[in-house]
Amino acid sequence: MKAVRYLAMGAAVSLAAIAPSALAQSQNPFTISDPMPTYEGVPEPYRVVTEHEMEIGGERIPYQAIAGETQLYDLAGNVTASIFSFSYIRSDIDDPNRPVLFVFNGGPGSASLWIHMGAIGPKQVILDKEVNPSNVPPFGIKSNGDSILDIADLVFIDPVGTGFSKALNGTDPRDFWGVDEDADSVAQFIELWLSEYGRWNSPKYVLGESYGTIRASVLPSALMGSPFNPGVMRGITLDGIILLGTTLSARPGEMPDEETAEAKAARLSLALPGLAATSAYHGLSRGSMDAETAFTQSLAYAKGPYRDALIKLEKDELSEEERAAVTEELTGYIGLPAELIGDDLYLSENEYAKMVLARQGLEIGKYDSRYTLPLANSGYDPVADDPAMGRYVPGFIASFNQMIRDDLHVDVKRPYTAIRWKDLLPSWNWERNFPTRKPKSPAEELAWALRRNQDLRVFVASGYFDLVTTPANAMAQIEAGGVPLDRVRFEEYESGHMLYLGGTSEAFSNDLREFISAGR
Repeated sequence: MKAVRYLAMGAAVSLAAIAPSALAQSQNPFTISDPMPTYEGVPEPYRVVTEHEMEIGGERIPYQAIAGETQLYDLAGNVTASIFSFSYIRSDIDDPNRPVLFVFNGGPGSASLWIHMGAIGPKQVILDKEVNPSNVPPFGIKSNGDSILDIADLVFIDPVGTGFSKALNGTDPRDFWGVDEDADSVAQFIELWLSEYGRWNSPKYVLGESYGTIRASVLPSALMGSPFNPGVMRGITLDGIILLGTTLSARPGEMPDEETAEAKAARLSLALPGLAATSAYHGLSRGSMDAETAFTQSLAYAKGPYRDALIKLEKDELSEEERAAVTEELTGYIGLPAELIGDDLYLSENEYAKMVLARQGLEIGKYDSRYTLPLANSGYDPVADDPAMGRYVPGFIASFNQMIRDDLHVDVKRPYTAIRWKDLLPSWNWERNFPTRKPKSPAEELAWALRRNQDLRVFVASGYFDLVTTPANAMAQIEAGGVPLDRVRFEEYESGHMLYLGGTSEAFSNDLREFISAGR
């Protein structure tokens, strides 16, 4: 392996200001400094390039890995931030039209290492078990034969405030912490990357996980451009959007001020398929169903008789006979006695996680309900005490840091921030800048993108054992947003929130490869 280390000059953005009629009566706020100023204390972007080779599907794939910073600019040409990314470019194919996939995770506040090391990057973490692994080292790293680098170049993006990415030149990092602000900064990064590598004619895909699904749904507007938000025309269109662990509600975790009986019943009923799939995995459901069967059957029941019963219950119109019949169905799917289900005929994911294996003294994970920890002595931390997050996070972070040091020769003297909560989450701006029509949800924004781009396709991937962003809710949110379903591919896997863990990485990568290849 040959390593080349250097400092790369940042790319400048050429911007033209146009005052459309829609903005009449307002002054043009765009100014351009000429020549470009220099700034004391703003270092040249860090960059290190290494050469590698791997095997995918029996084929030797040589590739170049570029780890480093891309500087962002305001419209006056001032440096405002640097986004650190990891680009993997196949080096034996000189094709400016080769597909490129831009990848990011969620949070908000998460870096991209999870999908990087879990599924499609050239290297993959090795845990000592597929489910319930040890969370103490040593952890392993292997060449990832399931990577899709054979058919597309890969760019893993860490938004400002995550990974090694940071605000510069005295810029307040909160300027990048919001739905619109974040999308604009990632869109500018993509714009600069396309120019630097001469890839404007490449088929372009974005993949987002968890909050990253919101970012991916908002990005088409930021990439195209608008006189309102982001206030510039970029003219970049996408060929495909891939959503993992989808959460496209109006605002994650926020309840509506007023909710009809019908809307409440629809929301509550969709918890059932995830619980049913989990109970099937743990051998608790009636009839020894597998997870796929339990999910499919319980989803049909949830959208029909169960939802209808919850509507009647909310209106105080449910008879005792009907209540008994629903309770019997729920006990069959969930495997818990009627007294634990209760008269309200509903268990939340939080309640269920504590109850379902309580007789064995265990709690299941919400991020992956196959994982367990003892029920006793929990500190109730939503991450450290989640049986899944607490088990696989250390392996991912240790392996990633080892990989970027030993394989990519990255030498940055500050810690890589895998997830940032402090000061980012409290500052996150959920308010949207829409002077005209405001979307009801990111799902509706996704529908707008599909209207504007008739060639755009969507791939929605979910894990049956994800009790945080469930497959049932992903389907419902996509449908409620008016997204044309004939252009959406839904796939479910026997995994959790990180749906490529526990034996499903190959299946997911094959489906992703097929999705991208179908667009060529």
